[in-house]
Amino acid sequence: MTAPLPLEQITHHTLQQGETQITVLSLGCCVQNWMVGGVPVVLGYSDPADYITNPNFMGAIVGRVANRIGGAEFTLNGETWDLPQNDGVNCLHGGPNGLAHQNWTIAPISDTEVRLSLFSPHGDQGFPGNVQFDVTLTLDDNCLTYDMRANVDAPTPINLAQHQYFNLMGTGDVMDHVLHTRAATYLPTCSNNAPDGRIVPVDETRFDYRTPRRLGDADPTREGCDASLILSDGEGPAATLTAPNEMRLQLWTNRPALQLYTSPWLGKHGSPAVGPEHAAFHAICLEAQDYPDAMTHGFPSIICTPSTPYRQVTKIKIAPGN
Repeated sequence: MTAPLPLEQITHHTLQQGETQITVLSLGCCVQNWMVGGVPVVLGYSDPADYITNPNFMGAIVGRVANRIGGAEFTLNGETWDLPQNDGVNCLHGGPNGLAHQNWTIAPISDTEVRLSLFSPHGDQGFPGNVQFDVTLTLDDNCLTYDMRANVDAPTPINLAQHQYFNLMGTGDVMDHVLHTRAATYLPTCSNNAPDGRIVPVDETRFDYRTPRRLGDADPTREGCDASLILSDGEGPAATLTAPNEMRLQLWTNRPALQLYTSPWLGKHGSPAVGPEHAAFHAICLEAQDYPDAMTHGFPSIICTPSTPYRQVTKIKIAPGN
């Protein structure tokens, strides 16, 4: 059991340029708020103490391995590694005390740049190898760039993701937002919500956003989405999200997958910050990452080594409406 984190150890830095302001916490490398032209475009908690538990991974960097590892175990070089179960039988987002719930070292560089670092020792949440994580956040022209790196001393799986809950209206639910993605296939899931190993076309599913599509039209029964979309090669953003107020989000990434989560199970926790209500369908997550549960199904490898370190570069630009 991890000892409680003293609140005074949680520090922050605010990035600001023009009409964009983003506050980043040391705890979980979390974005606490993101304001564009006076509109709060992400959900967050007003009290930093709420990020200590943060059951929704709100605003955090998740890992060591983002998404679900089915059965909370994997085999590497003939050895099986048992992980904590925090999502039924699965290990979700690195476990209950993964990167999202640890306090990073925060080093402000300027009004538009900050670097956060965390050392994860061998055995942390059951994973092998010592890992040095470094995340640099840079704000430029309404665009926040995540430069996420991991250097390891032994082979180990790494798959990071930012876990922002976006609502470009700053209020209400998101089902009137229009989404466009470069994803022609997705990963179906088992009853435990972990991938079942197939890669199938998005045709005639609620995951088909190859042409711009209103979220409510794609999911009229409000079943909700929590699926990994596999990005196709091509020009332009991996995803574009547009709200009725004409505010637009564009996302570029060097990772092959995008977890689409329309927050059907989102509920209130702690002290929600000023902005959208923390309720079902009041936010959308667009989590750039590698294939989830890759160790189980033989998807493209997520194993990093001392000679093949990890690096993710994801850019998220949110521009105000005209």
